[in-house]
Order: sequence, then structure tokens, then C-alpha cells
Amino acid sequence: MTAWEVAADVPDPELPMLTLADLGVLAGVEEDGGTVTAWLTPTYSGCPAIAEMAADVDARLRAAGYDDVRVRLRLDPPWSTDRITEAGRRKLAEAGIAPPVHGLLHLGPTRRVVSCPQCGSAETEELSRFGSTACKALWRCRDCREPFERIKEI
Repeated sequence: MTAWEVAADVPDPELPMLTLADLGVLAGVEEDGGTVTAWLTPTYSGCPAIAEMAADVDARLRAAGYDDVRVRLRLDPPWSTDRITEAGRRKLAEAGIAPPVHGLLHLGPTRRVVSCPQCGSAETEELSRFGSTACKALWRCRDCREPFERIKEI
């Protein structure tokens, strides 16, 4: 396996159904001689999971036989939800989490259609802008009545 393939397969600690590559947090992997440098772009600069992500990438690369590993942060360009891959969006929906709308940064109170990941209905409502993590909001489907989390656009 290449260093990229090893690092790309590391699961996100907060959304374990996604890899760091699915989430778009893995910003690059460079191999220079015997040194591997993995670049991570956290979902936001204060992300509490970034240290765990870095440790997991380091451990996986070392376990794969790479001895000189460096994990670095890349904050420019900043992460956005547009970096979540199509596979990542599919995996979120399959896990019951509504993925963010691609190409939409939402800052105001305008109504947007959010489909329920359980039944597919567009009859949904936001219950709270704050979910289990800073990047999620709590929603509910008016048809099936199931609550679900949704990744906010950034």
C-alpha cells in the first residue's frame, strides 16, 4: 500500500463511518526518500479531534512500515463541507446523518430542503443548531417523526 492509501483509510474519530479521506480532512501525503509527511486540514481550527486524527495517521503509517512519519496541519485553504467526497456523503446518509448540501454555505435563517436520511421525506425541521458535535445540527422528520443529525455547511 502507498502511504496515501494507508492514511486515507484512517477513520474519523467523531464520524467513524467516514475515513479522513472521505471527510476531506486528509489534505495530502508526500513521500520524500524515507520520510512520509501527512497533511491534515481540520474541520475547524479548534477541532478537539485533530490530535487523535494525527496520532491515528502516525500509528497506521508506522504499522505499515513507514519509519520516519510527520503529521502536519494545513489550515490554508481552510476545510469546507465541499471537501466531503460523494462516497462520504453516501456513507453519512446510510448512517442516518443528513449530509450537507454541496456548494452551499448557509449563514442565515432561510428555509432549505433537508431530506430525511431515514425515509427520504423533505418534510423536515431543524430542532437545534447544536448537535453532538460542533459540525452537526439536530433535525426531525415530520413524516416518519424520526430525529436525525445533519452536517452543517461550512
